[in-house]
Amino acid sequence: MSELRSAPSSLRVVSVAHSAVGQKGGRQRYTPLLRQSDLDLHLVVPKNWREFGRSLIGEPAIDPDMQLHVLPILFPSAGPLNWYLHFYPRLPRLLRKVRPHVLHLWEEPWSIVALQAALTKQDAALVLEVDQNILKTLPPPFETIRRFVLKKCAHILARSPDAEAVVRAGGYEGPVTMIGYGVDQDCFRPDGAVEPRGAGLRIGYVGRLVEEKGLDDVLDAIARAEASVSLDLIGAGPHEGKLRARVERLGLGERVSFRDWAPPHEVAQFMRGLDALILFTRTTPRVREQFGRVIIEAQSCGVPVIGSTGGAIPDVIGEGGWVAPERDSAALARLLDDIAVGKYDLRATSRAALENVAARFTYEEVARTLRRAWLEAHDAPSIRA
Repeated sequence: MSELRSAPSSLRVVSVAHSAVGQKGGRQRYTPLLRQSDLDLHLVVPKNWREFGRSLIGEPAIDPDMQLHVLPILFPSAGPLNWYLHFYPRLPRLLRKVRPHVLHLWEEPWSIVALQAALTKQDAALVLEVDQNILKTLPPPFETIRRFVLKKCAHILARSPDAEAVVRAGGYEGPVTMIGYGVDQDCFRPDGAVEPRGAGLRIGYVGRLVEEKGLDDVLDAIARAEASVSLDLIGAGPHEGKLRARVERLGLGERVSFRDWAPPHEVAQFMRGLDALILFTRTTPRVREQFGRVIIEAQSCGVPVIGSTGGAIPDVIGEGGWVAPERDSAALARLLDDIAVGKYDLRATSRAALENVAARFTYEEVARTLRRAWLEAHDAPSIRA
């Protein structure tokens, strides 16, 4: 645990975020906030974490100004529910010591850690950051937990309008601020040597190979398109075998390639060699695209994105790409043909992609959004008990 320090008249904030367990990714958005004299920020991350089959360890802070608290959690490996069942036995002690003005959780309101925070926050204003964008009636006791926690919240940070609708349906009536993810612009940047594109339109995909990502529709569209379109995929998943079989059945073996997961710098290099990235997610009763982080990674490389109408995809893409109706391979084929024959100005769309990231998805912009929400939560009348 780091040493506690506080400047006079500073806003004390404790931010709890399992997504900041590593030195990269979710933790980087806090860096712009570390040397602000009127902000006393404490970041809490789990000592151990598991997600998507990976075991992660709470990494130490690189920046000496980061007040990082790596705390053990209970139920770090509770199957698919571990995001919602874990909690921090030592969090109440830390809250008593820091006495934060604002307690910020990057967690859903029905999680046990959100309940723990609502019960132990004392006088702190509770700010919740949410991603869930499908409204579901939760089984006991989680529906009761959700409604209780939302009544204790002073401010909500929502990843999308759909995520806002979910908390509104849960009874929340207070202020909501939209917040995106940030992108590592040191890694995902438009400069550097790129792989040769060759003839035709080269599109790429990065992510899990699962049915709901709509890759079957993408393959069908490539087969239907009049233009020569190639697809390179990075990732793995349970749907890979069926995708490979579909490639062979459609006669696309020379135009579609698969490669396993790669580190971020290799993904960035791969993206810079594309004409466009594609994310053609299908909406299902259980899945609606919450954000699509690969969208802003590609755009940060100056690469436009082709997306479906699923979930938050159109909003995240903005003017830096194109959208076709989800599950509609014919419409996607027409769009691919239009891009290939030059109906759209690729250079202008590339510039729009970079501008979209600069305006909305840098770590600095995300940090500014966090700070504004914390200040508003502290200054506004709210439930403190």
